[in-house]
Amino acid sequence: MENQYKTWYHPYTPAAAYSKRVAYFSMEFGIDQSFNIYSGGLGFLAGSHMRSGYELKQNMIGIGMLWKYGYYDQARNEDQTLRPEFNEKHFDFLEDTGIEVEIQLHDNPHVKVRAYVLKPEIFGTVPMYFLSTDIEGNDHLSRTITYHLYDKNPVTRVSQSIVLGIGGAKVVEALGGADTYHLNEGHALPAFYYLRDRGVTKDQMVFTTHTPEKAGNEEREARHLNRCGFFGRSYSNEELEREMVNGGNINYTVSALRMAKKANGVSKLHARVANDMWKDYYGVSEIIPITNAQNQKFWQDEVIKQAWMNRDAMAYQNRKKALKEALFQEVHKQTGKTFDPNLLTIVWARRFAAYKRADLLLHDFDRFKRLISNANYPVQIIWAGKPYPFDYGAIDLFNHLVFHAKNEPNLAVLVGYEIGLSKLLKCGSDIWLNTPRITREASGTSGMTAAMNGSVNVSTNDGWIPEFQKDEENCFVLPALDYRLPTWDQDKSDADNLYHILEDKAIPGYYDKPDQWQDMVFKAMDDVIPEFTTQRMADDYYKKLF
Repeated sequence: MENQYKTWYHPYTPAAAYSKRVAYFSMEFGIDQSFNIYSGGLGFLAGSHMRSGYELKQNMIGIGMLWKYGYYDQARNEDQTLRPEFNEKHFDFLEDTGIEVEIQLHDNPHVKVRAYVLKPEIFGTVPMYFLSTDIEGNDHLSRTITYHLYDKNPVTRVSQSIVLGIGGAKVVEALGGADTYHLNEGHALPAFYYLRDRGVTKDQMVFTTHTPEKAGNEEREARHLNRCGFFGRSYSNEELEREMVNGGNINYTVSALRMAKKANGVSKLHARVANDMWKDYYGVSEIIPITNAQNQKFWQDEVIKQAWMNRDAMAYQNRKKALKEALFQEVHKQTGKTFDPNLLTIVWARRFAAYKRADLLLHDFDRFKRLISNANYPVQIIWAGKPYPFDYGAIDLFNHLVFHAKNEPNLAVLVGYEIGLSKLLKCGSDIWLNTPRITREASGTSGMTAAMNGSVNVSTNDGWIPEFQKDEENCFVLPALDYRLPTWDQDKSDADNLYHILEDKAIPGYYDKPDQWQDMVFKAMDDVIPEFTTQRMADDYYKKLF
């Protein structure tokens, strides 16, 4: 048994189309509710990829981080406002591989990194290796590196990239090496620097960029990174200058684009936006689109699936009612409110980032109040999602929604937004609300899994939506606007259009034209499967990127 951990091990013979050995590096993976070491969409996407890699018998392994405290646990203060908690996690389904490598961090040349394996039979993923520095022999500071996903200390954040990148690359070497090294986002960039020095060629390195947001494209001072050990060895001034951009900085995305043979954006729109964003930097690779997706087998309710395949509206409606009741038990448990499964239920649930506009529905507060108090067309609205635990603006927005929901019988704000609650919300909602500012949402995948479970998307035309949408046939889409407008003007226009769609089309349609609503539900499933499943996506990565 010991031996299988120290070689490139799969419990299956890889399929011929997927025989190339690929090591997939990601800072977070969302695989199962019991393995909560992720923050949001990037993790959900990576987890679904690992599941589909297993289903397709791909010759791939995942390289991630074993976060001692995960991201954070979302709890409440006495007044129902958000309280982040950091609780130690225990995962007895991980096994120690016995693989331990050393990396240099800052002035410490002997930081130990140990790899723990998640075997395929546990959750149905390709073999995955999770790295920890919280081990015997490391000093206190080194042990804390793998405590918190996206640690707020910038020096720790750099160290986390080095552990994932260089520690991860050394673990892959210990397993026999890979044909292709794939960075899912720029967090593991040190892997490319280390591997380049080891003779790994550009043809073996590929990269996925996930966001046009500035905060998601890290940029740090080059000399500082050199002192931290970011490049795997100490770079000379000449070497550093070759890597620098923007006045002495290293931009993780630019460096990855320069070292990769090919890169991808995560929707057709995002690939266009990304190519435009980075075109002025010399030597960057082509960015092709491979649109994000999610794992159907994991996310789609089996009874819903059968009802859709049989075009059985009655079976669908009975199951949908039961799924709403399951969600409403959680609403009742958290808020004491009793929601009605016969009423239209709207959900907004995702990471709380400013550009996603969780509060767009409240933009015209009088109109919002009319919407939620219309006795002829009653609605129930649920918000859920995790702000970054130190993003006080996002936490304030979350608490603002809590305040407004508190005294309304048909509004709820839920905490604990992880895979388990996400699944409940997608299965138990009738409308999935998606309100990012145009061009800011690179892909967004929550609407895909919502559609798989019969929740109709009401969305701005951003991310993956332009590839899916047939307005008023499989979803409702807000009219396009000029994304260069001031954000206040965008918000005003989008809010007006959102109220119009809800008041005049979606809500009356649900109550007055149930047969047409049912057609829309099934049509959305037709259009989301298989195009937006990770079976398609995982195949695309091998064919188009690897």
